[in-house]
Amino acid sequence: MTSLEKDKPGERSYEEAASRLEEIVQRLENGDLTLEEGLTLFEEGIGLARYCAGKLDAAEGRLEILLGFNDQEPKLGEFKLESGGDS
Repeated sequence: MTSLEKDKPGERSYEEAASRLEEIVQRLENGDLTLEEGLTLFEEGIGLARYCAGKLDAAEGRLEILLGFNDQEPKLGEFKLESGGDS
């Protein structure tokens, strides 16, 4: 991974960003980094965490629209599975 890829979490999928964030957390928890390395990883991790949170918020918003949420209450309705004309 190039340093350019590290600086642009938006170029990654959510899954790639979350996986990289997990790697960073593990390295920081191990504690065998220099101060500068730790700060650099922490900075990257903050960016990835914000990116992932934004992706999750966007997905939640899309689901609310698709499911017809109104004032945090779901709009309930009957679910019908469409058949391919085999009725």
